[in-house]
Amino acid sequence: MKKRETGFSKAKLRGSYLTLVISVSLVLFLLGILGLVIINTKELTDYFRESLSFSVILDDDAREADIRMLQKDLDAKPYVKSTEYISKEEAAVKMKEDLGEDFINFLGDNPLPPSIDVYLYAGYTNTDSVAKIEKYILSYPFAREVWYEDSLLILINENVRKISLFLLILSSFLFLIAVTIINNTIRLAIYSKRFLIRTMQLVGATRSFIRKPFLVRSIYHGVLAALIAMLLLIGLLYLIEKEFLMLFSFESTKLLVILGILIIIAGILINLLSTFLSVNRYLDIPEDKLYN
Repeated sequence: MKKRETGFSKAKLRGSYLTLVISVSLVLFLLGILGLVIINTKELTDYFRESLSFSVILDDDAREADIRMLQKDLDAKPYVKSTEYISKEEAAVKMKEDLGEDFINFLGDNPLPPSIDVYLYAGYTNTDSVAKIEKYILSYPFAREVWYEDSLLILINENVRKISLFLLILSSFLFLIAVTIINNTIRLAIYSKRFLIRTMQLVGATRSFIRKPFLVRSIYHGVLAALIAMLLLIGLLYLIEKEFLMLFSFESTKLLVILGILIIIAGILINLLSTFLSVNRYLDIPEDKLYN
C-alpha cells in the first residue's frame, strides 16, 4: 500500500514538474515571438530609412575627375552606405522615362545637372546628421546644393520613435505577465513540497542546504523550457518563411542567436528568482500556516 502511494506521489510530482516546464516554455515562446517581431521591425525600419537618399547637385562645368574624387571621398565615410553618380545624359534618360516624352527636343537643350545620390546608414538618417553632412559636402566648390525631402525624413523618424515606444511598452507588459505566470506556476510546484521543507528544517538542515536542490532543479527546468521554446520558434520561423516569404524575412543570424541566448538566460533567471522566493516563503512560514 505504501509502495503504491509512493509511486502515486512520484508520478504526481513528475506531472507537476512537466506542467511547470511546459508552462514556462510557452511563456518563453511568447516572449521569443515578441523578440522576433522587434527584430523584424528594426530591420524593416532600417530598410526604409536606408532606402532614402539625398542628391548632391553639381555644377554643369564640374570636371569628371573632381566628381569622382568627391564620390570616392563620400564612399570612404563611415555613415555612407553607397553612392551613385548620375551624369547629365543619364539624368535626361530618367526624366524622359518619367515624363514619357523627349523634353530635350522641346527645350532644345539638357538643363539637368550632374548629381550624386547618397544613401546613408540608418543611424545617420536624421535631420541633424544630414545637416552636418550637407555642410561638409557644400565645402566642395563645385557642389551646388544638397537636396532631400526633409519632411519625409522627419515623418519616418517620428514613426520609428512611436513604433519603438509602443514595442517597449508592450514588451514590458508581456514580460511582467510572463514573470507572474512563471512565478505562480513555480509557487504551486514548491507548495507541494512544503512539508518536505519543514521536515528538513526539523532535522537541522540549514537554509542554504534546503534551497540548493530546488535551485539546481530550477536551472535545469529553465534550460529545458528555453530549449523547448527555441524549438517552437524555429518551427514558427520555418512556417513563416515558407508561407509568407514576401512579407517576413529573418536574415540576421547574429540577432537570432542573441535572441536564443536571451531566452535561455531569461528562463534560468526567472526560474531561479521565483524558486528562491518561493522556498524562502516556506522556510519562514509558521507551521500552522502549512495546512492552509
